[in-house]
Amino acid sequence: MGEGNFTKLLQKRSLLRFVQKYQPLGSGEPEEEHEECELKIIEQEKEVEVLPPKDACKCHKEDLARALHVDLQTGLSEFSVLQRRSKHGWNEFSVENTEPIWKKYLDQFKNPLILLLLASALVSVITKEYEDAASITMAVLIVVTVAFIQEYRSEKSLEELHKLVPPECNCLREGKLQHLLARELVPGDIIYLSVGDRVPADLRLIEVTDLLVDESSFTGEAEPCNKTDGVLLEAGDITTLSNVVFMGTLVRYGKGKGVVIGTGENSQFGEVFKMMQAEETPKTPLQKSMDRLGKQLTLFSFGIIGLIMLIGWLQGKRLLSMFTIGVSLAVAAIPEGLPIVVTVTLVLGVLRMAKKKVIVKKLPIVETLGCCNVICSDKTGTLTANEMTVTRLVTSDGCQAEVSGVGYNGEGNVYLLPSKEILKEFSNISIGKLVEAGCVVNNAIIRKNSVIGQPTEGALIALAMKMELADIKDIYVRKKEIPFSSEQKWMAVKCTLKNQDQEDIYFMKGAFEEVIQHCTLYNSGGISLSLTPQQKALYQQEEKRMGSSGLRVLALASGPELGKLTFLGLVGIIDPPRAGVREAVQVLFESGVSVKMITGDALETAVAIGQNIGLCNGKLKAMSGEELDQLAEAELSSTVQDVSIFFRTSPKHKLKIIKALQRAGAVVSMTGDGVNDAVALKSADIGIAMGQAGTDVSKEAANMILVDDDFSKVMNAIEEGKGIFYNIKNFVRFQLSTSISALSLITLSTVLNLPNPLNAMQILWINIIMDGPPAQSLGVEPVDRDTIKQPPRCITDTILSKSLILKIFMSALIIISGTLFVFWKENPKGGITPRTTTMTFTCFVFFDLFNALTCRSQTKLIFEIGFFRNRMFLYSVLGSFLGQLAVIYIPPLQKIFQTENLGVLDLLFLTGLASSVFVVSELVKLCEKRCCHPKHTKGCHN
Repeated sequence: MGEGNFTKLLQKRSLLRFVQKYQPLGSGEPEEEHEECELKIIEQEKEVEVLPPKDACKCHKEDLARALHVDLQTGLSEFSVLQRRSKHGWNEFSVENTEPIWKKYLDQFKNPLILLLLASALVSVITKEYEDAASITMAVLIVVTVAFIQEYRSEKSLEELHKLVPPECNCLREGKLQHLLARELVPGDIIYLSVGDRVPADLRLIEVTDLLVDESSFTGEAEPCNKTDGVLLEAGDITTLSNVVFMGTLVRYGKGKGVVIGTGENSQFGEVFKMMQAEETPKTPLQKSMDRLGKQLTLFSFGIIGLIMLIGWLQGKRLLSMFTIGVSLAVAAIPEGLPIVVTVTLVLGVLRMAKKKVIVKKLPIVETLGCCNVICSDKTGTLTANEMTVTRLVTSDGCQAEVSGVGYNGEGNVYLLPSKEILKEFSNISIGKLVEAGCVVNNAIIRKNSVIGQPTEGALIALAMKMELADIKDIYVRKKEIPFSSEQKWMAVKCTLKNQDQEDIYFMKGAFEEVIQHCTLYNSGGISLSLTPQQKALYQQEEKRMGSSGLRVLALASGPELGKLTFLGLVGIIDPPRAGVREAVQVLFESGVSVKMITGDALETAVAIGQNIGLCNGKLKAMSGEELDQLAEAELSSTVQDVSIFFRTSPKHKLKIIKALQRAGAVVSMTGDGVNDAVALKSADIGIAMGQAGTDVSKEAANMILVDDDFSKVMNAIEEGKGIFYNIKNFVRFQLSTSISALSLITLSTVLNLPNPLNAMQILWINIIMDGPPAQSLGVEPVDRDTIKQPPRCITDTILSKSLILKIFMSALIIISGTLFVFWKENPKGGITPRTTTMTFTCFVFFDLFNALTCRSQTKLIFEIGFFRNRMFLYSVLGSFLGQLAVIYIPPLQKIFQTENLGVLDLLFLTGLASSVFVVSELVKLCEKRCCHPKHTKGCHN
């Protein structure tokens, strides 16, 4: 309330100052006149609406000033700003994330398996099994707390990414140029732009001087857009609005002045943000698998209770006592260690990814990558570095050279073709003169590996650095510059050599068809020869060939007069693929993951990059955004699967592609860095943003962030994802086979009225091994090196697959048979003795440890995995073995566990018998390898 009253007071005071300012001296008008004036001005200010870019681009400056009630020479008054802010709000985005911490913590309990465990704890309390209730509750609290802390930390580490708009700008108000926070802007404000500025709101330009704006975060176009202040007759797509600049884009060159036409959620940036907020993040495959496992275990539990009660009823026993036994067994059957293992495995996966400079915002996302079978990637800034680089040179006398190295750091070389000779300075006159011209007719500066100015000019400076000619422009004094314009399509500078009385020399660069018109000669090894029509035709042919391979071609010339220049040659520039992308795409393709490129760029450039990185093994099929719009929903789902390049796309197209692939049953990962990628990043199963080149809104939308923008790190993430799921399956196999064996022994003895082979303390010890270190260590098994080669697992695969259930029952059957054999062998006619229970108990524990050893992998033999790869497993098994020996041989523990000493031969006999579960499981793996390997590689990997 206090804040609202304070704002009203400010508005009142501003209004009074405003009215007094325009009141005639000595005026004695009544108070009613002032109030009428006040109300009229307030109404006028409240009528000011935001202007859609497509309307604003057609307005003349005067019409714009009238529509927004602003004086273009003095800007808005403070009163106008307050009135407009009361209507339009601050120039920022309200992220609807007001959930309190306690609610986020309670949300962790929504997991069906957690709810099942809590139900079992409640049953334990009802049946007065307080120790069980306490241990289950403790396990649940550990799980939810670890998961909550990890996710909360991820959110905190990403808080700085929530600054969704540029913070500062230069604004004209009340005739004064002020430095303001961008959030303070309102429609009608006058903004001044210069090189390096982030555009603070959507602006209609009213004055420009050689203004170039990088809109790659919106459009995907690597080349900056040339901006004008003239009126457009027709409004096309946002990429064609040359007199409008959008919030979040970057001024690369020149300067400008514009009127704010849209702020906050009413800007183009805001439209994307609203679409992103409306998108729901889909449930991960692991969450779905855990949900299914929870339901399966619930059915299994009710099945046990029903079976026990039925047998008891048939035997004429009391139903209540049989129900109590059934519930106790069901509670024991539920693997309370599973959520801990899943959480710990995911946390370790997240920590391993963090070491590889990948931030994971939500735990289950790590595993989801194991199911990912389609990666849709933005081109500019993701597959490519968004750093224009010269890759090819063709001189006027036919010399050709290729250029290595990416970016604005001068690393790389110029190689003469076909000899591959490395060129420096003027070791080849023709190439030296071509590079010299590109360096002189240039306004860019490279500082700390980044370009200040146009990226294309930065590419020419980087080329000169590779040739050790970067300082050559210092030998010239620039007398005149004819700047580049979209109409003339060339730029020229007039220079003279320092300290020499030589005639002036012009250097020109631009589009080939324009530059060649100013040339009458061509350079041949440093000598100027007359330019013939045949020569022109050859150059034109070369320019077309370079252009069709996706290069941006610049022509260069020099000479004493603009109409009598000497043609020097052609330079091919492209935003090349990032290092390691080609290799990553190849490995992904071999492992069954399809990579699709989605870009706002033209077809030729997209295809050139696609071929360069080996998309779809070179078998490329492309589709434009326009073609996408013409397809029906059903047709689109079947068509997009075969397309590897989507060009000239908008954010809506990207969303359409993701949804179509998901409808076709694909698990889709989207990688991107721009505002135009945000909606697709949010709706994909896994959204991956770039950490350095990425816009804040793309990082906000993503589930995962590649800190160093390395696309190949996606491979590591997929490896982790697959490894995590297999580790969870290994743990489930071990724990369920052990718990089924223990339950079966107790159930058989209860139903058949036999003496119990294990006492309460021995069962507790077995439970500790079942849920303790040996079991937990299976969850941290290092990722198998061959995992990345496996095809993505089917999203419909459950953790308890048919093959896993068969293996669980096979292991359980061996353990039960072996333990019952020892119990029968050691059971004298006089009744159970401490030796009987000690032998049976030790036999079961040894079976457990050998079972854990074979559960380290579902498909690989122990010799293939290696005994010493999982150190934690070795330590935990050794600890359990020594613990068992302590239980047998240390007198105080003998009293607690009711055991006695065993001989060496007894231990050797039990070891040999217990190893049978390991030997049989390994033989089954060997048979599967020889008989079923071809079948597994075709479909989804189990």
